[in-house]
Amino acid sequence: MSTRIYFTEYGGPNVLQVGPEELPPPGSGQVRVELRAVGVNPFDWNLVAGVLKDVAPLEFPSVPGSEAAGVVTEVGPAFEGFAVGDEVIWSGFTGGYRTEAVVSAEQLTPVPVGVSLEQAACVPVAGGTAYSALKQLKVGPDDVVLIHAAAGGVGSAAVQIAQAFGASVIGTASEDNQDYLRELGAFPVTYGPGLAERVRAVTEEVGPVTAVLDAVGKEESVAATVELLPDRSRAVITVSGLHSQEAGIAKIRLLDGRVREAATLAAEGLLTFTISQRFPLIEAAEALEASRTGHVRGKIVLFP
Repeated sequence: MSTRIYFTEYGGPNVLQVGPEELPPPGSGQVRVELRAVGVNPFDWNLVAGVLKDVAPLEFPSVPGSEAAGVVTEVGPAFEGFAVGDEVIWSGFTGGYRTEAVVSAEQLTPVPVGVSLEQAACVPVAGGTAYSALKQLKVGPDDVVLIHAAAGGVGSAAVQIAQAFGASVIGTASEDNQDYLRELGAFPVTYGPGLAERVRAVTEEVGPVTAVLDAVGKEESVAATVELLPDRSRAVITVSGLHSQEAGIAKIRLLDGRVREAATLAAEGLLTFTISQRFPLIEAAEALEASRTGHVRGKIVLFP
């Protein structure tokens, strides 16, 4: 019997419930996966809270979670592809907060040799989003990339991927995360009044900002982007809002193959996810609360 974390109404993390579920056998083109690690993202608590209900209404009961990694335990009839025992990365919209899942094989990516399941569970959202953004910006060796919210999941992945593409990186983060950004190889800058001026001080050493990835989307970060980047076509944002739309900043376009590409970078040692907190699956409500209320460094992971 599988276990799932589900909710039957929108609300805070406290609306999450734990319960058993009977999974059907995998059908054509499907596999059954025993999930070993599940990534937690801000998208999850926004989904549970109903922030997205106008654009993405859910049918209840609903299971949050959009990324996980595990092991194939059963395959559908006449299936040629994954085999029992294969380690896989799952990426979807909802449904990840469970111990087992029956999923379409099209949602799976092989875990590369040398990548742990814990690391693999962080690849789709943080790694895939960051990879897509930097490809959209066509980042290369001549670039100086400014990354807003550089200590978070997407931001810290973007710092590493941008450097893998040969770029220099300036990252904005809280005071507590300045040393962390230095460890990642970025030039750190704190949030708050005077942000653009502090970035300019860094550019005297590394050169002017040529591209921006905004992983926070607040008025302050948008204003700094407008002030620092003459070519607005070289800015992207993870969550579009009124300020970014008025500034002409494009939203990230998620690329096909992004999970595989990010996983390859992880296998090559160019992308590592910092796990700030680990929770048992049954404590998913506490994990969501930690994501909702804190400036999380890197990622939060659930363990079924």
